[in-house]
Amino acid sequence: MAIIKRALISVSDKTGIIEFAQALNQLGVELLSTGGTAKLFRDNNIPVIEVSDYTGFPEMLDGRVKTLHPKVHGGILGRRDLPEHVAAMQQQGIPNIDMVIVNLYPFEATVAKADCTLEDAIENIDIGGPAMVRSAAKNWKDVAVLTDANQYADVLAELKSTGALSQQTTFALSVAAFNRISNYDGAISDYLSSFNTDGTRNLFPNQVNGHFVKVQDLRYGENSHQQAALYRDLYPAPGSLVSAEQLQGKELSYNNIADADAAWEAVKSFTGVACVIVKHANPCGVALGTTTLEAYQKAFKTDPTSAFGGIIAFNSTVDGTAAEAVSKQFVEVLIAPDFTAEALAIFKAKANVRVLKIALPKGGKNAWENGRNAMDSKRIGSGILLQTADNHELSQADLKIVTKKQPTPQQLSDLLFAWNVAKYVKSNAIVFCGDGMTLGVGAGQMSRVDSTKIAAIKAQNAGLSLQGSVVASDAFFPFRDGVDVLADAGASCVIHPGGSMRDDEVIAAADERGLAMVVTGIRHFRH
Repeated sequence: MAIIKRALISVSDKTGIIEFAQALNQLGVELLSTGGTAKLFRDNNIPVIEVSDYTGFPEMLDGRVKTLHPKVHGGILGRRDLPEHVAAMQQQGIPNIDMVIVNLYPFEATVAKADCTLEDAIENIDIGGPAMVRSAAKNWKDVAVLTDANQYADVLAELKSTGALSQQTTFALSVAAFNRISNYDGAISDYLSSFNTDGTRNLFPNQVNGHFVKVQDLRYGENSHQQAALYRDLYPAPGSLVSAEQLQGKELSYNNIADADAAWEAVKSFTGVACVIVKHANPCGVALGTTTLEAYQKAFKTDPTSAFGGIIAFNSTVDGTAAEAVSKQFVEVLIAPDFTAEALAIFKAKANVRVLKIALPKGGKNAWENGRNAMDSKRIGSGILLQTADNHELSQADLKIVTKKQPTPQQLSDLLFAWNVAKYVKSNAIVFCGDGMTLGVGAGQMSRVDSTKIAAIKAQNAGLSLQGSVVASDAFFPFRDGVDVLADAGASCVIHPGGSMRDDEVIAAADERGLAMVVTGIRHFRH
């Protein structure tokens, strides 16, 4: 047990610190503090000893040196169970410090500002704080270290209940402290590693320090012989899957999570009421509607066979009528920003269905605020590929019509819809669409022609006509054969990046077959 008689408090973020200090004082704990924190306590009539008075050494160098003193670190690091430590401390007049409450200079918040300079960043690198935190965390059997205001309430409750802190508590606080220091040092390393010797900055730092927090262990991985766990970013983006609230159903599996993420990322990219059905990480049905029911019914029509046991995501509230329709099929995971009480009552009858509620991001000036990753990564053998995320949004003004035939306004709208869907389909991706819904999806084939044929077969199997449909291809057509196949299937328009050496041949084939062709100048490979 750690008996708390003396606490050192030095915090940059002063959230909750007055109430915490008052409670410690009422418990008879002597308080040491520095500069601004000490002044805050004095202003609120909380008894406090200034660290400079405690050590007999003044703060100096603009506050850079104030706690780096043997009387501070000796008091924190001295082991109470070693007689030689106790004797040495008594000889040097060093009392025990039993609790350290420190949060660090706001380095991460500082460098996140668009106008942050290197000088600003350097001044916000804390030195004394991390040193005290490390010291206290190392000596966790005797010293409690608090690095987050969220820890105050539980620590106070235990002190009031037992008069001390258990070793389980002090060890957990120590681990949290070392994690905080790791994240802090990693942020500094990431930032400074992005600078070149001439002062310019690289988008990709010379060292990247990934920090993730475990959300849960999973029953198994992609296959039952693999072990797995889910981790989230240290600071997850708003509206991301890891922030989901599970309202009912079995525990999510590894594959559930991967497919649910694919469905959620796709559906939240649409502005109208949308439904996305995903199977094995590929959208097998996507549609827009005036209601969630209509969007679901249209999406389901694309490929009812693949929708069996799939993941269904909506970008608007699911009501009772939509829930009635969805509940008639086997679904693994259902995702939406919200559900009516009637909808939840309907799903209750299907206790195994995993129902997730995720608030849509409210939007902002950057990718993170819009619920998107700024960077994407892919693990390879003993390395990692890092790239900026594919967050490009295409507008009608970006389109270039290259054929004699011009698409109608409705066709242009469907082309943009198809293009957005293709972005979330594994390459090579071909997507037939019409009237705001997918009609056939071809995914993940080595040949673009094969993807086109598969998409047409899917539509035929679902009883959907491709006459007059529009088509999106995630990358250019290298030869005219792909254009011929989609024309044979009944397509009237096609959108693709363009940029092939044989673009003239491909455009000529579109003119020959009476197709309208639109190029985007950008591709959406998704491997």
